[in-house]
Amino acid sequence: MMGEGATLAGLPGGPQVPSGEPGSSLRVFLLTIGRGERIWERFGHNALWIQDEASGQGAAYNWGIFDFQQVDFVPRLIRGTMLYRMAPYDPWATVEEARREGRRVWIQELDLTPSQKLDLLAFVQWNARPENRDYRYDYYRDNCSTRVRDALDRVLDGALRAATEGLPTPHSYRWHTRRLLSDVPLAYLGVQFVLGPAADLPLNAWQEMFLPVRLMERIREVRVSAGGGPPRPLVVQERLLVESSRLPEPDRPPRAFPWFLAAGLLGSVALWAGIRQGSVRGGVWRGLGALVGAVWCGVAGFAGTLLLGAWLFTDHVFWYRNLNLLQASPLALVMAGAFLPYLRGGRMPRWGRDLAAALAVMAWVGALMGAFPPLHQGNLELLLLTLPMNTVLWVAAHTVVERRLRPRSGSEGGGGLPSPREPGS
Repeated sequence: MMGEGATLAGLPGGPQVPSGEPGSSLRVFLLTIGRGERIWERFGHNALWIQDEASGQGAAYNWGIFDFQQVDFVPRLIRGTMLYRMAPYDPWATVEEARREGRRVWIQELDLTPSQKLDLLAFVQWNARPENRDYRYDYYRDNCSTRVRDALDRVLDGALRAATEGLPTPHSYRWHTRRLLSDVPLAYLGVQFVLGPAADLPLNAWQEMFLPVRLMERIREVRVSAGGGPPRPLVVQERLLVESSRLPEPDRPPRAFPWFLAAGLLGSVALWAGIRQGSVRGGVWRGLGALVGAVWCGVAGFAGTLLLGAWLFTDHVFWYRNLNLLQASPLALVMAGAFLPYLRGGRMPRWGRDLAAALAVMAWVGALMGAFPPLHQGNLELLLLTLPMNTVLWVAAHTVVERRLRPRSGSEGGGGLPSPREPGS
């Protein structure tokens, strides 16, 4: 929806250009919107606002549009082939919506030449046509922010990329994702599990602009030149349009290691106590051991199946070659079945003991593999949860089976010798 009659009261005028030159009445702004409440808003948003001061018309070109009612939305989401689209919106309506949602809004005016502004306007209008507006979304490499970045780089003849691609950062996609999901525990846990080693590669400043706020911060530092003139700042002016009482986005990931370790220790203690006491006393203890063991194996097996399926059959490339498959193997689903005879009679089949041993060995091998730089994966938090559980699962299963196989002592055992057989036995 195009905005008509919108004014930029409160913002000084833009760079002075010769009147009458094509494109001289255009002003270009980067509109950056801070994080919101919903899960897909946690990374922020942005748009390119192009305003014609002569006609009073303007639009905020937004590449972050998706529709839950879209045909095949869920199958595309599962396969990693989601379609997003681009469209022009009323810029002031966009700002007002962000205000209602309690999100901060920044505006930066960009120092582009009249010809660059015309070029940018022609490009975004072409991109907004029905036949061009859809694109295949990638949450890290092709999203609303990278599309804005690339559109600006296009009219700057590659100057934005040239200024940022060679700048290393100490951060990765995982680091930023952990940081921005730190207050959503279930999403944090899920993303930590599914992200593979590709998410741990260090980013350069160009790649880091997949985040709208990082794009806003980076272009403050960029200097460009036109027509052989001296370099000048790309950002002419900047202001915070909308303040918010919402806490600003965290500047680093949380220290979640103690929580993962506590969960791993608590779960493994409950499993060991239930199995150990249940084999002797039965009753509630046996039920506890069977419940904890079966739930752990069921959740781990389902998660591992999901991860393996994503690797083999989807385009979620950041899930590939994930060492967490060795922590949560699909084989754990089979292991869950070993707790049924244990619940009924306090016994576990030998194959359950052997499978538990295999799951534990796989988990420790996966942890050791991740210690080598070529295979490194930032899953230490997950290891603090899974290694205690998989290890105790092995020990507990071994204890149950060995107790069943161990010869009885006392009068029945005759000091370890076979007891006399009754006549006819």
